[in-house]
Amino acid sequence: MKNQLEAAAVFFGRLLIAVLFIGGAAQKATDPAPAMMLLAGFGMPQWLVWPALAFNAGVGAALVLGLWVRPIALLAAGYCGFTSIFHYLPDDPWQMTIFVKNWAIAGGCLVLSVHGAGAWTVGKALRTRQRALV
Repeated sequence: MKNQLEAAAVFFGRLLIAVLFIGGAAQKATDPAPAMMLLAGFGMPQWLVWPALAFNAGVGAALVLGLWVRPIALLAAGYCGFTSIFHYLPDDPWQMTIFVKNWAIAGGCLVLSVHGAGAWTVGKALRTRQRALV
């Protein structure tokens, strides 16, 4: 019972973090202007929104599926730390909330990078199914 509860907690934690990355990709896809403005405000090319969108989507998909979780989560933690600089605007409470949220997500990603995907992943499910068919 304890193992199943732990597996469920890691799985749902992974999904909750994935939702943030998938949501970031969707936001960039449907309305890239705000992200482009943040990039431009820091003197960075606006076209970087597209690789950021792809990164967000890839991280989200990998976390949902439980694939390459350790390296992906470590990269995602670095991404969250880096992108937090765009939100460090002490006079804007909303941006400071996003700044802190990014660091909280980085913390969750660091935990995943050490813990791994847990017991519930697509890869493990496929291996189990293959063994059952043999």
